[in-house]
Amino acid sequence: MSTGVYHSPMEVAVYQLHNFSISFFSSLLGGDVVSVKLDNSASGASVVAIDNKIEQAMDLVKNHLMYAVREEVEVLKEQIKELLEKNSQLERENSLLKTLASPEQLEKFQSRLPSEVLHPQEQSLEAAPPTQHSGGSAV
Repeated sequence: MSTGVYHSPMEVAVYQLHNFSISFFSSLLGGDVVSVKLDNSASGASVVAIDNKIEQAMDLVKNHLMYAVREEVEVLKEQIKELLEKNSQLERENSLLKTLASPEQLEKFQSRLPSEVLHPQEQSLEAAPPTQHSGGSAV
């Protein structure tokens, strides 16, 4: 790229940013790349026009991202709903099996389980080191 047409590094930077943003957003949207040449006599107006186009492109990207996030949130909400239903069903099934099982069967089953499954709170309390508080401030 020749910088002979531009008088300041700002004009070069604006031109480069504009070409990048237009080509980037055009490729996202599948459109043709639009090139713009800055006119020395109207560089202030060109900068404003470029700023407006960049702002529009950023708004477009923001809207697309918000739409994608909303879609993903809906999918995740549906998955959470399905998992909650499955969990509820399994809890009901577990409760029913416990009521139908004889005490001997329950004892035999519980003897096969590791102790951390049967009493997770006790295990976590035993594993936690005792905390000591000093007179200093916590930072």
